[in-house]
Amino acid sequence: MARNHTMMQYFEWYLPSDSTLWDKLTKEAKHLENIGIDVVWMPPAYKGAGGVYDTGYGVYDLYDLGEFDQKGSIPTKYGTKDGYLNAIRTLRENNIKVLADIVLNHKMGADETEEVLAVEDDAQNRNYTITETKLIRAWTKYNFTGRADKYSSFKWNWTHFHGIDWDEKTSKAAIYKFYGKHWDENVDKENGNFDYLMGADVDLNNFDVVTEFKTWGKWYLNLTNVDGFRLDAVKHIRSEFFPEWLEEIKKVSEKELYSVGEYWSTNVDTLKNYIDKTNGCMSLFDVPLHYNLFRASISNGEFNMSSIFEGTLVEKMPEKAVTFVDNHDTEPEQALESWILDWFKPHAYSLILLRKDGIPCIFYGDYYGILEKNVSSKKNLLDNLLKVRKNFAYGMQVDYFNDNNIIGFVRQGDDEHNNSGLAVVMTDKDGGSIEMNVGKRLANSVFYDCTENIEKTVYVDNEGNGVFYCKDGSCSVWIKKT
Repeated sequence: MARNHTMMQYFEWYLPSDSTLWDKLTKEAKHLENIGIDVVWMPPAYKGAGGVYDTGYGVYDLYDLGEFDQKGSIPTKYGTKDGYLNAIRTLRENNIKVLADIVLNHKMGADETEEVLAVEDDAQNRNYTITETKLIRAWTKYNFTGRADKYSSFKWNWTHFHGIDWDEKTSKAAIYKFYGKHWDENVDKENGNFDYLMGADVDLNNFDVVTEFKTWGKWYLNLTNVDGFRLDAVKHIRSEFFPEWLEEIKKVSEKELYSVGEYWSTNVDTLKNYIDKTNGCMSLFDVPLHYNLFRASISNGEFNMSSIFEGTLVEKMPEKAVTFVDNHDTEPEQALESWILDWFKPHAYSLILLRKDGIPCIFYGDYYGILEKNVSSKKNLLDNLLKVRKNFAYGMQVDYFNDNNIIGFVRQGDDEHNNSGLAVVMTDKDGGSIEMNVGKRLANSVFYDCTENIEKTVYVDNEGNGVFYCKDGSCSVWIKKT
């Protein structure tokens, strides 16, 4: 029987640094399968510059998965290497595929400095150099003495990077480009050239670096047996790199590897262009949809709900879209803060979970809450919508997007899933109703609002027509009463 694919991002930024996430995930694996999750995106598993306090994006040693005494601890923020491998094994035993978070754009937490000739580039336009060449002291030597050459003897130095954002000699922060180096082409054009993001920027035109990353990728895949990757910061990496890297590491795997990239842009044409340039080797997160949902949540009923999918990846390239409501970067007080307000979460999650296009990704911070920021858990809401997705969200989809405030859609069900089909009505302002047709399969039946926002039932006539309701500022999900 066909099933809807559903992803979960299993972490949020403010998790306590107690090295217990892998153990929690292992214990939760069966529950996740039961609610319909079949893909889990796990956070970066390798040692970061901040040791046990690092979320994993300040990459120090890609080979240290919580095994070596480096950066002040053996485990990472999330646990040990054994705990990580056990979590992956348990998830896969419960029919859940695992995506590993891969960060290859930069490194942080170097062991030593080096004197390097460099120039300063304009932070707002990296195509312009604003100083003469000068000698700086850069944190670019990575010796990994705690690992003592286990798995790899590769040592990093300044020649493996394009530049850095700190001169230890003058204690000055700036965009420093090393002498003889050039920012990669075929990256995002923000700031003139957005190759540089943070830390020591990895030179992905360096033959030794590319070779080492391929070697590491094969090692990682063999060791972990993950099913694919969440690829970080792809807009900062030359577009030729990942198709080549993925093709190479697939040589050690007999399974089809699924990858989704993080390209943070609100311009859907930019996302489409990147997918085309990378030969469709990965899906992308639907950032434009996230911002449509965010704007709708803060617009006090003035957002045109009928345009909610306009300019989104799921509208233009649904087969390559991973839809999401929020993530670790959009959380309160994070760099890309654009947190969708609580009242609109039922709308937003209904729009990604109950429709036919895209692979939806639910967020740990919504499911479990964010204690650090007093964000409450939406577990009850999500469990309900996930159950509807798992059992009822099938068949032809018909949209009723004819009003600026009240919109609806139906799924007409299929023969494979008993009593499947549904009707969704939502508004960002006043409540009301929409007459919709749920199809012949569901004709002559009674529907009820499984969100319990509305108590009365709806009768669907022998042609499949019914009038479905929602209250002020709410979302109602109607399914057949059996």
